[in-house]
Amino acid sequence: MRAHTIVTATLLATGITAAIVVGCENKAVQQQQQASGNLGASTSVADLMKSRGLSEADVEAALKTYVPTGKMDEYYIFASGGQSGNVDVIGVPSMRMLKVIGVFTPESWQGWGFGGDSDKILEGGNQGAHKIRWADMHHPNLSETKGEYDGQYLFVNDKANARVAVVDLADFATKQIVPNPLAASDHGGAFVTPDTDYVIETSQYPSPLGREYAPITEYKEKYRGVAIFWKFDRQKGRIDPSKSWALELPPYTQDLADAGKLDSDGWAFINSFNTEMAVGGTLDGKPPVESGASQNDMDYLHVINWKKAEALVNAGKTKTIAGMRVLTMDVAGPEGVLTLVGEPKSPHGCDVTPDGKQVIVGGKLDTHTTIYDIAKMKALIEQKKFDGKDAYGLPILPFKESIAGQVEIGLGPLHTVFDDKGNAYTSVFIESVVAKWSYKDYKKPVEKLKVHYNIGHILSAEGDTVSPDGKYVVAMNKMSMDRFLPVGPLYPQNFQLIDVDGEKMRYLADMPLPNAEPHYSQMIKADKIKAVKAYKPGTNALGEIDPAKVEGGKERIVRNGNKVEVFMTAIRSHFTPDRIEVEEGDEVTIHISSLETAEDQTHGFTIDMYNVNVSLEPGKHENISFKADMPGSYPMYCTEFCSALHLEMMGYFLVKPKKK
Repeated sequence: MRAHTIVTATLLATGITAAIVVGCENKAVQQQQQASGNLGASTSVADLMKSRGLSEADVEAALKTYVPTGKMDEYYIFASGGQSGNVDVIGVPSMRMLKVIGVFTPESWQGWGFGGDSDKILEGGNQGAHKIRWADMHHPNLSETKGEYDGQYLFVNDKANARVAVVDLADFATKQIVPNPLAASDHGGAFVTPDTDYVIETSQYPSPLGREYAPITEYKEKYRGVAIFWKFDRQKGRIDPSKSWALELPPYTQDLADAGKLDSDGWAFINSFNTEMAVGGTLDGKPPVESGASQNDMDYLHVINWKKAEALVNAGKTKTIAGMRVLTMDVAGPEGVLTLVGEPKSPHGCDVTPDGKQVIVGGKLDTHTTIYDIAKMKALIEQKKFDGKDAYGLPILPFKESIAGQVEIGLGPLHTVFDDKGNAYTSVFIESVVAKWSYKDYKKPVEKLKVHYNIGHILSAEGDTVSPDGKYVVAMNKMSMDRFLPVGPLYPQNFQLIDVDGEKMRYLADMPLPNAEPHYSQMIKADKIKAVKAYKPGTNALGEIDPAKVEGGKERIVRNGNKVEVFMTAIRSHFTPDRIEVEEGDEVTIHISSLETAEDQTHGFTIDMYNVNVSLEPGKHENISFKADMPGSYPMYCTEFCSALHLEMMGYFLVKPKKK
């Protein structure tokens, strides 16, 4: 209220002052203003508000989100690009899109997946014999040190093809894609432990481990879930599959997951939503999974002691499946590694509080959030105080003795994030609201804010760390009816920025997401990101100095039989060499280095008709290999407007036809 009053006073004072000034201006000035239109530079703020139909709240929101040219945002959002397979980078509070990071899907501006070294990274993510070039990206997670975002790496998962990727935030580029050899889909990923020892990826839809065939009638016996604990080598900036391992899970359709922190470091939590083990069969008159999986009042939260699991793995208590060490349930259950506890009903969100003392679960078909007390659960496990076992021999904790409380939230509570004042913010899908409540005293929501519409995920500033900032929450809405100009039946998604710094939540801005359905996102302080402005000369897509880097004056073309190697440089505004002539059928490799060192001086390189396109940021090196299988004369040119003579930065790739 006080902020409203201040803004109102400021606006009215500005308007009054402007009115007096306008009243004193001479006729010539008035004519000039009229000529410039109602929104001319000297028009008062009050007139602007009136002409645009803006309220005081609108103007206050604009003042809180406007970032003038040359000024920088306070935070980055790293948002999943959903079906685009790439990461969206957004500035806060301006909500300006800053970058799209090519990850699982070819991205043409960055030359990601069009003949250069990035092809090798994409190839590394293939599953079986299939060249996978799309993804359903869900959950970006930033690397952490002592439970704080450290701004070094981002991990993302691909639900459709069970893969995890590593993005280096020094250059905002993907460095590795690791295919999951055991699961056919994942969802709980890619969550990190507090020091990023592990990146956790959990399956969603069960299948036989290793994706072997088994009739669906053998679902209970042969289908399984799995949690992969990918070992992260921070020094190399890569996942090390040889040091990674997996934990076999029952076929309960695992959903989201989170790692413990502080008091609960060493533990992980995964929820599930199909303890009925429904498998559909609508043509046979059986209920679809939708209703079959919604019969039980309780599903199971999986409570995992991953440090104990790690010790058992190191002790060789594993079984190797599809090349990966797997700790099976018959070991994990009796050893106290994997324990279950009931959770109502068809849950979705699974979020550890900043102090690491509680896990909050939202039930899609339950009106509550349930707050689990981690210390209580650890004590019950240590005392072996169980309510019984499930069909796979896994112990089940007593529900009432495991929880700290429940809060009546509303219709469809999903995900929960936190601020710095002990408040939780839960997305409520059916009601389309953000519910604010205290995870300290478990009282019902103190406030609900309507959002537009059907909020799914939600994020907050530094929200998954041990010290959230508060300040901002973003509602990630699935629908955007009546928010933006019509664009046909496929609507954009809508990120709504909400100010949570005051006593009441307040809207600040809408941001349409036009490229896919984003899922989770994380927001990090901008000053934690230390992005480079130029590469060391000869740096390739893997972040290494390439052995084939090309220095100025050492450009050349080398033929060895039918193999042709071209050592090329690019600098404003020419390529050297700028003519390449080969024979039809030759195997061609072009090693091309940018000799630019100045900030923001980027070139592109393409050969028409050959599906070759790379981006050459300052110092960047690319290796492009292909077969010259189409005789003809093809222009090659720079695809980035790099200088006044940009159009002249071109040459020819000539392929002589075979003699007949």
